[in-house]
Amino acid sequence: MYAARRFAVRHARFFERLYNRFEALMVALDPLFARLGYDRLERPVAFIERAIKGFLFDCKMCGQCVLSSTGMACPMNCPKNLRNGPCGGVREDGSCEVRPEMRCVWLEAWEGAARMPRGLERIAIVQPPVDRALAGSSSWLRVAREKAAERRRAMAPPEPTAVSPPERARSTLAKAFRRARRLAPSAAPLAAEPEAALADQAVEETTSVFESPTRQPPHQESGEGRGGENGGGEDRRAKHRGASAP
Repeated sequence: MYAARRFAVRHARFFERLYNRFEALMVALDPLFARLGYDRLERPVAFIERAIKGFLFDCKMCGQCVLSSTGMACPMNCPKNLRNGPCGGVREDGSCEVRPEMRCVWLEAWEGAARMPRGLERIAIVQPPVDRALAGSSSWLRVAREKAAERRRAMAPPEPTAVSPPERARSTLAKAFRRARRLAPSAAPLAAEPEAALADQAVEETTSVFESPTRQPPHQESGEGRGGENGGGEDRRAKHRGASAP
């Protein structure tokens, strides 16, 4: 298996293309897997995955395969299970400090990543810690389920914007009492009016907070009219005095 593992690293680009096509096939089969049941398929698919990946990559079935990010070299083959680079004990000849007969897994991973398109970018991505609860499970099925769910979310129409409860309450009250909105309030509203309610208010109907467009300012009112009113009052009083005189 060690020889097959090093063969896979030397041909990392070929195995990456093969894996990408296989992943697309697994994602396309998601409706069938969902109908049959992922839980029901877990054991047989994990058995096949262990046999194939165990021979080619000496896979340890961690359930979180990152071969495409580590140059087709399984980092779980490291005796310390390091998933983000080598330790400080790599020997001068590139062999492992724990198993001197084996070349450092991360040196193999770097060489394999250099043979893959964008492999050196992906190998720089920090991998999360291993979830031991997923050990022995099929990463093929997990990736197929997750990729299919992402595709469905991307194709789903956007959800309508939710209206907050206060805004909904104000809109409901404004629509229920349309006539009351036309009465002048004694002060400015404490909260902003909802746009749906403002749209129902006519342009010429304004509240007392604003000046009415048809009302003339006080300085434009005619003083002559006011004087006329006073003059009319004096005439009436003079006539009254004339009528009461002997």
